[in-house]
Amino acid sequence: MTSSHSQQPFTGLFPVAPTPFREDGSIDLEGQRRVMDCMIDQGVDGICILANYSEQFLLSDEERETLTKLCLERVAGRVPVMVTCSHFSTDIAAARAKQAAELGAAILMLMPPYHGTFLKADEKHTYEHFARVAEASGLPIMIQDAPLSGVALSVPFMVRMARELPLVRYFKIEVPQSAAKLRALIEQGGEVIEGPFDGEEAITMMADLDAGATGTMSSAMLPDLLKPIFEHHRAGRREEAAKAYARILPAVNYENRQCGLRAAKTVMQEGGVIACDRVRHPLEQLHPATRAGMLELAREVDPIALRWGK
Repeated sequence: MTSSHSQQPFTGLFPVAPTPFREDGSIDLEGQRRVMDCMIDQGVDGICILANYSEQFLLSDEERETLTKLCLERVAGRVPVMVTCSHFSTDIAAARAKQAAELGAAILMLMPPYHGTFLKADEKHTYEHFARVAEASGLPIMIQDAPLSGVALSVPFMVRMARELPLVRYFKIEVPQSAAKLRALIEQGGEVIEGPFDGEEAITMMADLDAGATGTMSSAMLPDLLKPIFEHHRAGRREEAAKAYARILPAVNYENRQCGLRAAKTVMQEGGVIACDRVRHPLEQLHPATRAGMLELAREVDPIALRWGK
């Protein structure tokens, strides 16, 4: 299978799909199909799977393969699918990337190679890591620049990769002062920066759009409410974008600061998308009071996920 989405650049909303589990911790495959259908109904421009917000670090290799196949088959070319292939081992990351390409992925996402706090690749080996993954897959690669890796990716280094590696021209910036870094990346890289994206649940979305971001990677909690913000901003209606953003910001802030990856699951369970909002150990379930607070804020803005399955 090859991707039907070769047109680039990719822009807009590429939210991360959660991985639903049953009460016993096994993957809810039918729930995963419902997640993909719900996200498409949210009006997304693409879907990212197997990311950190998909609990990728709690999945076996066999589960990853099952989910990649299932998600790509379910989406069936309706939107482009981005597959996360991060791993410290270059060989494993390249093998994951090659498989994703064969199954129909449109684009890949990877963090720089790291394993724990102190085991990180230097710039030379990070460059080689992305180059080899790109060669193995033949697909565009989005570099995830996030504090989780503990790897500092400088703007000049990212620009150098974009100039020298034609498939490595997408960047998800979710570090402190993301807007400043996005602005510098765009100014220094120019046209080779094909996809400057932001992330972190869209908590910095307005500032990042002002800085020139052309895409946003949120959770799957309320991308349908992020869409008007993006469209207003792209059309030059900044005041309307800011008003739409202000309306949902309390919910986005609560998700970002209190819930993390559990928020989308909580809202999707409440909305009948999935049967269970369980996360895998050693992650902890939301405290009932935190869960109630998240749902209270979600009800105020009424995203599709809160009513999709009812």
